[in-house]
Amino acid sequence: MTTASPSMPVAHPGVIGRTVTGGFAGVAGGVFFGVLMQIEGMIPLVAQLVGSQSTAVGWIVHLVISAFIGGAFGLLFGVAARGLTRSTIMGMMWGAVWWVLGGLILMPAFLSMPDMIFEVGAMQWKSLMGHLIFGIVAGFVYGLAQQRHTHE
Repeated sequence: MTTASPSMPVAHPGVIGRTVTGGFAGVAGGVFFGVLMQIEGMIPLVAQLVGSQSTAVGWIVHLVISAFIGGAFGLLFGVAARGLTRSTIMGMMWGAVWWVLGGLILMPAFLSMPDMIFEVGAMQWKSLMGHLIFGIVAGFVYGLAQQRHTHE
C-alpha cells in the first residue's frame, strides 16, 4: 500500500480501494443503464437470470452485476485510468467489452437463447448504447473519485 506525507497525495489507492471505488462507480453506471433498460422493459429479463420475473429482483441483479463489472474495472485498470478524460474513455471501452461478453454471449447463453448469441439486431444496438452509457458514467465517476482521493 502506498503511503504519503501531507505534501504528497496518494495517487493510486491500493487494490481493495480501487476495487471498491470501481464497484461504486459501476453501481452509478448501472443506475443510468438500468433506467434505459426499465424504459425498454428489459429489467424483468435480467430477473430471469435468477428465475424471477420481478422488476425489483431484476434491478437488484442488474446492480449487483454492475457493481461486479465496476469493481473489475477498478481492479484491472484503476491504476491506468488516471485523469477524468482517460478514465471516462477507458470506462466506455470497458462497457463495449461487456456488451460483447454480457449482451451478446452470457445473457443469451444463461437464458437458453443460443440463437441470440452474437446476433446484432435492434435490441442489441440498444444494448450497446446502454453498455456504453454504463461505461462512460462508471469511468467518469471512477475518475472523479480518483481526483478527490488524489487531492485529499
